[in-house]
Amino acid sequence: MAYDLKSVFYLDTSATVTAATAGAGSAQLDLSAYIDPIARGRTKGTGLAIYRIHFHLQDDGTNKPIDDAESGTLQYGIIAGAGTGDIATDPGTAFANGTFAATNNLLVSSQQFFGPKSMVANASTTPSMFVDGMYPSDVVPYVVVRDNVCLQYQVGENMVNASTISVRLECAQITLDQATLNQLLRTQTV
Repeated sequence: MAYDLKSVFYLDTSATVTAATAGAGSAQLDLSAYIDPIARGRTKGTGLAIYRIHFHLQDDGTNKPIDDAESGTLQYGIIAGAGTGDIATDPGTAFANGTFAATNNLLVSSQQFFGPKSMVANASTTPSMFVDGMYPSDVVPYVVVRDNVCLQYQVGENMVNASTISVRLECAQITLDQATLNQLLRTQTV
């Protein structure tokens, strides 16, 4: 299916990163209304093609940008079929090493954030507070065949202020032949 105005719609979710708290958290987005991985007779299975993902990070509850005194760091991403549910920032929670790595088959998209005060003022300073990781594309979307995606985040250095990560997914419901569906089901296992 081509990326076009008739078939693309938006889904979104958000998570609050608690101030001065280590660990990780997540927000789960239920996709069961858009996915049916079982072909029945002449009816093919369906998946959710995610074409684009937009992340936004702001100061929690104030509608303001991240403060220039922020020294916290974190990475976050959309993980297919993780099933972690909604978890508030918790020092006892940590996601597996490699969760946000390009080698993770379940990683749909990711980004890193470095608070302005976390960066050393020298020639090698990151030119942006945000470092993009992975993103699907209009030509090659990430096709989800599990019933959820999770916005997961891992705190590197504790955030000074609470912040909200929000995400918008541009997606479309697509039909899949049995071979493609079987391959996606095999690769999207936790």
